[in-house]
Amino acid sequence: MDPQIETLIAFLETVHPYDSLPQDELAQVAGFFSRRDYPADTEIYATGEPLDGIYLIERGTVEISDINGVVVSILGPRNTFGERGLLRDGLAVTTARTTEASVVLLLPEDELHRLMARFAAFERLFNRSRPSETRTNDLSTLKVSDLMARKPITVTPDASITDAAKLMRDNRISSLAVTVDGTLLGILTTRDLAFRVLAEGLSGDTAVSTVMTVDPLALSPDSLGSDILHTMLERRIGHIPVVFDGKLKGIVTQTDLTRFQAVSSAQLVRDAAVSNSAEEMAKVTARIPKLLQQLVTSNNAHEVVTRLITDVADTVTRRLLKLAEAKLGEPPVPYLWLACGSQGRQEQTGVSDQDNCLILDDSVTPDDMPYFKALAKFVSDGLDKAGYFYCPGDMMATADRWCQPVSIWRRYFQNWVASPSHEAQMLASVMFDLRPIGGQTRLFRDLQAETLANASKNSIFVAHMISNSLKHQPPLGLLRGFSTIRSGEYKNHIDMKLNGVVPIADLARIYALQGRLTEVNTRARILAAEYAGVVSVSGARDLIEAYDLIARLRLEGQAALVKSGRKPDNFLAPSDLSDFERSHLRDAFVVVRTMQSALGQRAGALG
Repeated sequence: MDPQIETLIAFLETVHPYDSLPQDELAQVAGFFSRRDYPADTEIYATGEPLDGIYLIERGTVEISDINGVVVSILGPRNTFGERGLLRDGLAVTTARTTEASVVLLLPEDELHRLMARFAAFERLFNRSRPSETRTNDLSTLKVSDLMARKPITVTPDASITDAAKLMRDNRISSLAVTVDGTLLGILTTRDLAFRVLAEGLSGDTAVSTVMTVDPLALSPDSLGSDILHTMLERRIGHIPVVFDGKLKGIVTQTDLTRFQAVSSAQLVRDAAVSNSAEEMAKVTARIPKLLQQLVTSNNAHEVVTRLITDVADTVTRRLLKLAEAKLGEPPVPYLWLACGSQGRQEQTGVSDQDNCLILDDSVTPDDMPYFKALAKFVSDGLDKAGYFYCPGDMMATADRWCQPVSIWRRYFQNWVASPSHEAQMLASVMFDLRPIGGQTRLFRDLQAETLANASKNSIFVAHMISNSLKHQPPLGLLRGFSTIRSGEYKNHIDMKLNGVVPIADLARIYALQGRLTEVNTRARILAAEYAGVVSVSGARDLIEAYDLIARLRLEGQAALVKSGRKPDNFLAPSDLSDFERSHLRDAFVVVRTMQSALGQRAGALG
């Protein structure tokens, strides 16, 4: 074999995904690579130029810049570049330039496509589009690990049946796993207590080991929900331990299955719609984390998950408005309750506060205001009790400033557009996400259209809004890594809300402003912006794919926390991701940075 090919094979064996190839396949692939030597400060390709393949750095350093000349990455050996443009339309979407003498390998496009078609590792790494996955809430197809109760209550075999019964009573459960040092020995159920203890007249001092079911049938965490259903029906049992490597990991009961089937967005909406108090609604919203986990586990798209979760918040809000009117009487004039923030955009997850306001009919009088102040307090207090906590910035209808007639709201928007101070930009950003929830929608319809028309025509206001939207940057480190939180509880984590989805929501808001688009949801705004010609087809497609990945990983992180019994948050450790997930996530952040850079250039031209 050619010594150069042998050297190249040895190098490729250290690079993913080539390291996953069979030896004969790797030798064949190595023969397709061409080696190119570049002096320092040499352009390899420029934005818009045709690409012949993908590049792999063997030695040296390559600087990657976006279309506006902003450096987005500095890459070293074993890093690949050029794949995004090659696989999109064959044209480079960045510029690549060496910063020192470098040796770069080029794999032809046809060979890359062959590898992607034949080997899953290549398809996963280089295909950046959202995977087509089966979306189902079918209990039978879920894994046992997604259904079981973790950290089950256990008892030792030498404990008395009286103590065991007290454990069941105090924890409101119908079975106990009998273990020694984590190893499952048996199971004790309320049926055993009735049939083997009370019916036989045994003393309460009798040891659990005497009446327990020894060596009960158990399932592994990877078993399917169908295994549970079939086993329970066939064996006529209602409790199945979950064991892995000889150790008890959980337990599944008929109650768990019933609870799963009851946790659907439709069920939560129905329960919220008939609740008669905020306390009853709190019991409904307490099931939202489990709903989130179930929806994510069932491979639903992120926009479906957040929409269904937001539907619950909308129903809770409308029910509270009805209860408020029942308590306070008929409203003296028509009104409209609106949500902004994540509820306004229909993008709520497992972590949400409340952002809302009231628009009143212009016929309102000073004597009517106490009614609406009481209504706002009733609803906001109820939302807080139901888990939608008060907004730290007081962006709520309880503030006099955000409970005003249409004419005042019109003046607010006119002043923000005419004099775009820092506060005006911040308030306008929030209020451009308004969405009617309950009341007379006509109070907002004309105001929204008028505001979008006036704002889009004011180039100074648009430039200021763009500048304000670029304050949230994706967490990119130049050296092919991430810029993570440096200290505190979330050290080495990424804030997937503030530095992940928020920058994209900010971009989409600007696109909606420029195109006078009435959509409020981030994904819908990007698609509408593409249709209206505000964003290029390729730019919109790249941004949608980036958004889908970032939002999905954020939700998967929250679902994993719920599954482990913790509260969901927005923080993700890159080290918890696989190599190809980290690669895809970083590329998604590069897309966001590139789109921000393009928008920033436009703001400079407007200013």
